[in-house]
Amino acid sequence: MNVQQAAWRARTLPPVEKLAAGLVSVPVPIPNNPLRYTLSYLVPGDDGLVVVDPGWDSDAGWDALTAGLAAAGATAADVTGVVLTHVHPDHHGLTARLRDASGAWVAMHPAERRAMLRDRAAEPAEALGGYLRQFQVPEERIAGLLSAFGAAVGTLFAPLADADVMLNDGDLVPLAGRRLRAIWTPGHTPGHLCLLDDGAQMLLTGDHVLPRISPNIGLQISGGDDPLGQYLESLGKVAGYDECEALPGHEYRFHGIAARAAELGEHHRQRCREILAAVDRLGAATVWQVAGELTWSRPWAEIGPMLVGAVAETAAHVELLVRAGDLTHKPGPDGIPLLVATSLDLGR
Repeated sequence: MNVQQAAWRARTLPPVEKLAAGLVSVPVPIPNNPLRYTLSYLVPGDDGLVVVDPGWDSDAGWDALTAGLAAAGATAADVTGVVLTHVHPDHHGLTARLRDASGAWVAMHPAERRAMLRDRAAEPAEALGGYLRQFQVPEERIAGLLSAFGAAVGTLFAPLADADVMLNDGDLVPLAGRRLRAIWTPGHTPGHLCLLDDGAQMLLTGDHVLPRISPNIGLQISGGDDPLGQYLESLGKVAGYDECEALPGHEYRFHGIAARAAELGEHHRQRCREILAAVDRLGAATVWQVAGELTWSRPWAEIGPMLVGAVAETAAHVELLVRAGDLTHKPGPDGIPLLVATSLDLGR
């Protein structure tokens, strides 16, 4: 058991840790969140260093990040670039503050930037409400969610630092003296990137592959096609780097990428089977009704704000099943689209 895993089990913040080939992991806290922290990574080059996923924007987070830089013998002035695995606030939130303190460039995948700009153009409450209505979530539940989220809705849609550098699949991060390669792994977000340091045999996996939990794979508010299908394909891509140690965005580093990718793939296939069985029981149903029939980490009546992610994930599985021909849509009362099963091969 490594020190990060021991800290996770003890529910404490792991230490700043110096890894192979000069990489440094820095835990940046996420306030009031069960994930507790984002693992930010410092990657040194010949003329400075790159920060991967600076973390959630808070004073405590900034203090943790700058303390990590100090432990690596650096300051913000030594940061030449920021690379984002994806633009969720727990990864991208501190980027603007770090850029302003260092003059660093900011890099992400083009698909991630397009999704970020679409989200930025939306009015937060209107965007979230409209997104849930398309899955027939009742109005009283939508109102309750918007009330529960309160100002947090604005945080999720808050403007984030724009990119200066686009990293496509296979591109090298512009860091002299280092071969850090971008691997496009869409699913969790449209432009999610993993980063391969093959010289150090390390794969920075962001939220694509985590050691203990399944990343949320849901239909995006900003649109996008078949995120679950893309995610499953991307799992196959990273399974080819099984010789590498996985450096994830949360929890703890681990070995066994191929086995973990296989576990995650089976989890989603089992969820697809569960959805087909639910539609068969219901006869015809909305995404909202199907979601209420599934197994979650807590009872459906007590799911609270997690409802948004649950509905989004159900919708992504439904999209995959519709594309596979296992489910189809038919018009219901008042034109509401209903899901019906076209096959009942639940054992596959």
